[in-house]
Amino acid sequence: MASIFTRIINGEIPCYKVAGDDRFIAFLDIRPLKRGHTLVVPRQEVDYIFDLDEETLAGMILFAQKIARAMKEVIECERIGVAVLGLEVPHAHIHLVPIVKESDLLFTNPRVSASQEENEKLAREIGERVRF
Repeated sequence: MASIFTRIINGEIPCYKVAGDDRFIAFLDIRPLKRGHTLVVPRQEVDYIFDLDEETLAGMILFAQKIARAMKEVIECERIGVAVLGLEVPHAHIHLVPIVKESDLLFTNPRVSASQEENEKLAREIGERVRF
C-alpha cells in the first residue's frame, strides 16, 4: 500500500506544496512544530532515508538546502532546524523547521495551527523564493 506521502505526490491527497522537481517534493507539514515547518520527500518511495542510494540522498540534501534558504527569507528565525526521525511515515523525509532556540525542534512540543489561506500564502511565498 502506498504511503501517505506517495498519495500526496500522486495528487490523491492535497498538500500545501512549496516546490518540486522530478525527484523531490517539499510541502508544509499538516501538524507543524512552527509556522513554515516543511517536509522534503523523495518521489521514490523508500522507507528509511539511509536506504536511499547515494545519489538520491545527496540530491535530497541539496534540494532541502534550497528550500531552507527560501524559508529563511520568508520566516523570521535564527536557523532552519533539520530533523530525520523516520518513524511516523514509512517514506524517507526530512523535516525543516524554523527555530529560534533548540527546544523549538522538540517533537513533543504542542503543534501550531494556521488557516488554509495562511498555509496557501506561506507555501506560495516560500516557493517563489526557491532557486533551482
